[in-house]
Amino acid sequence: MASVYLLIILCFIAVVADSAATSTHILLNCGASSNSSDMDGREWASDTSHALSSPSTSASNADHQDPSVQTVPYMTARTSKSAFIYTFRAAPGRAFVRLYFYPSDYDHGTLTASDALFSVTAGPYTLLDNFNASVTAQASATAHITREFALSIPSAGVLSLTFSPSRPGASYAFVNGIEVVSVPELFGSGQFNSPVLLNSARPTQYVVDANTAFETVARLNVGGSSLSPGADSGGLYRSWVDDSPYIFGAAVGVSYAKDPNMTIRYPTTVPGYVAPPEVYSTARSMGPNAAINLNYNLTWIVPVDAGFYYVIRLHFCEIQFAVTGLNKRVFDVFIDNQTAVRDLDVISMSGGAGIPYYTDFVVAISRGGEGEEELWVALHPNVVTRPEYYDAMLNGMEVFKLNDSAGNLAGPNPTVRAEKPGSVGPVWVGLSSSGDSMGRGLGVVGGLLCMLVLSWL
Repeated sequence: MASVYLLIILCFIAVVADSAATSTHILLNCGASSNSSDMDGREWASDTSHALSSPSTSASNADHQDPSVQTVPYMTARTSKSAFIYTFRAAPGRAFVRLYFYPSDYDHGTLTASDALFSVTAGPYTLLDNFNASVTAQASATAHITREFALSIPSAGVLSLTFSPSRPGASYAFVNGIEVVSVPELFGSGQFNSPVLLNSARPTQYVVDANTAFETVARLNVGGSSLSPGADSGGLYRSWVDDSPYIFGAAVGVSYAKDPNMTIRYPTTVPGYVAPPEVYSTARSMGPNAAINLNYNLTWIVPVDAGFYYVIRLHFCEIQFAVTGLNKRVFDVFIDNQTAVRDLDVISMSGGAGIPYYTDFVVAISRGGEGEEELWVALHPNVVTRPEYYDAMLNGMEVFKLNDSAGNLAGPNPTVRAEKPGSVGPVWVGLSSSGDSMGRGLGVVGGLLCMLVLSWL
């Protein structure tokens, strides 16, 4: 009985039931006194109607509202200097769990943003460890943070999230919003092929099973604008962001939309929930000048944590009537300084113009290392097949971190830097002498290339 009483004192438990029992979509506005809608019209429930009262938590208000921050769900929070738990009834199977944080001072400055240092666990998985939302927001130059995880809900249909201050009594834990939405298995099941593990020896299939947890690191609408959750497909409510901050150097290529009268047609191997039509309706290519294209790589850089495996999903769809036949545009793909694909002809792989195609790869980023590193994805025209256009293109990119053998997904708090990945810098060009990996050395013509591309744009 004493242990039960202690648990009640230490934990705040919110139970949200889903009557459908086949799928789940929960939006919880933590700390709010009543239900309310966000700017997209999505209704968020107050956690007060589901809470088992506990003196260890408080409903807190943010002291300041940044102009870029929506009122719902960011201006209220559930805070505590001791551990608390949210427990949800959810449909068994894969689910996205999104945690929303606004690193403001709370309760008239009695809870400062710098003192919010805490961990979040879900069953055997550690989602965040010694997490400081303020430092994370500064490093990403944004006012609020959304962390998205994909977890397997057990057959019992219960999901518990535990928020634990790193220094009980000194630091505190908080959360502004929680979203739980059922999703299909996104890797290695049904019509999906297992991702290819890239290594220096021989690429092999990598199994991402139902018990693998992962975190979304980046989800880019390449060549297009950011898409809000309401614009996503399949009822998954994902956010797709503009890719331009991730482009390396000044050679950003050319972004474009699908030609008029071009229709996006999903084949049976690509269900509509993989990515919305808007992702496949825009793209970024290197541009029409073959001489320039052959002397640089169109490159994206994604900051990642060392010591984890990552899935990289690349989305392709030829959306120009000039590229409707075989061997029109053929290119190579390099990931983390390794060859991922040689002679990629999107028309050949998809079956025609306007037909989406995607492919998955897995890389290990400095296993055993610590701190932040960079994941490089680069495209370069292929000359061996002598295509009509010496060019390369991409429509979308997703990067997911996989849990390690201890069930951990947490990395260290990022380092606040003056420059972001999209800042203008040198252009990396060239392939290694063996032709099997992407060269990262500076090209001799790098400076001239930057000026040529900028003048052409």
